[in-house]
Order: sequence, then C-alpha cells, then structure tokens
Amino acid sequence: MRIAMIGHSTVLIEAAGRRILTDPYFGTWGNPAYARIAPPARTRAELSEVDLVLVSHNHWDHTDPQFFRSLGDNVPVVAPRAVAWMTRLKGAKQVIGLVKWERKEFDAVRVTAVPAAHVSVTRGFVIEAEKKSVYFAGDTYYGSFMKEIGARFRLDVALMPVATFRVPMTMGEEGAVRAVAALSPKVVIPIHLGIKPRSPLLRTGQSPEGFTERLQAAGLKTEVRVLREGESWE
Repeated sequence: MRIAMIGHSTVLIEAAGRRILTDPYFGTWGNPAYARIAPPARTRAELSEVDLVLVSHNHWDHTDPQFFRSLGDNVPVVAPRAVAWMTRLKGAKQVIGLVKWERKEFDAVRVTAVPAAHVSVTRGFVIEAEKKSVYFAGDTYYGSFMKEIGARFRLDVALMPVATFRVPMTMGEEGAVRAVAALSPKVVIPIHLGIKPRSPLLRTGQSPEGFTERLQAAGLKTEVRVLREGESWE
C-alpha cells in the first residue's frame, strides 16, 4: 500500500491494484476567505484515470467540479448518501451514496462509511485492502463515535486533521490527541494543511509539530508521519 499527499485533503492511496483518491481539490488560489498555501502535487489530468474517489463532504476545498467532469462514466464516486445529489450537481457521474457503517466492495478494496461531525453533512471512510486499514477522517471534530471506529477496526493509518483555525472547522491539536487515544492507529498522517485564513486574526499557532508534542506528552506511541505535497509513504 502506498499513500501519496497530493495536497490539503487530497490523498492518493494505491492498494490491491486500485488507485483511490480522497476529497479531490485542485484549485490553486482558494477563495476570498482562505488562501491555498501550495499548489497540488499532481494535476487534474494526471489523476483523471483513478479507479475510485471518496468524498467526505461537499465543501469547496474538498470537491472539484472540473475534476469530476473529467472522470470516466464508470469511475465510482462515494459520498454521504444524504448529499449525494449535491456531488452529482458538481459533475460526478457514478455517485454511490453510503450511510454510516454501510460497506461497499470494489474488487479487493472494501470501503466503510463511518460517522463524522462537521458543519455540513459528512462521513469518514475506512479503506481495507492488502490486509491493511486506512481511516480517512475528512473534516471532523473529535466525537465519541471515534471509540466505536477504533473498536470495529484495527487501524494501520489515520489520515486526519490535527490543527485548526480560530473559527474551528476541524479538530485541533487537543481534539486530535483525543482522537488518537480513541482510534489507536499505528500511524497518523495529518491532512487539511493546504489552506490558511487570509486574515491573520483567524490563524492559530497549531501545527503537526504541536500535535506531535501533545501526543508524546500524553504518552501515546502512535507515529506521526507528515507528508508535504508530492511526498509518499508505504
């Protein structure tokens, strides 16, 4: 299994002969409130032939209409069932809506939709392939549901946010430490690091390094592997 950081929450997971892309977002500017820190490592065209796309929710920095339109008609795009219609409106063709704890198999890859908590309808996903389990949290706050995720799955990797802004859109350092305690993953790869508020007043000093220090202070042994755009880990 190989995990490559494309940028922000867009991650390419290669396993069991399948290429799985999470929360595709290839914009380079951001929006009026948030700036993109670095461009994505790959272009839309370079990733248009992936085998499976997972969409945690439909916010602007997790969905890319131009990319969706470039996908072939037979590429499944998995999204929360309640808002699958919105993913279709953004250009995705073969949308599969899942409710929490629902599973779907794509050849040798199994995807389970798991609970998440955000300011919009959202899901996390657990991807199982090659006898490994990867949890993709999307944008989520810490929640007691993570204890059930940790109980149901023996997680090798957690792709999850570990820092947030002054108006919190995801869990920050403290919440991420609580999440690790509940989930017990072997490795955490931080996501949602590709944008920042344009106003300095909305920024915080939270970072993967701060999260790692808190993790160690809590006595948790989970490894933190920070991947910058273009970096990968096996």
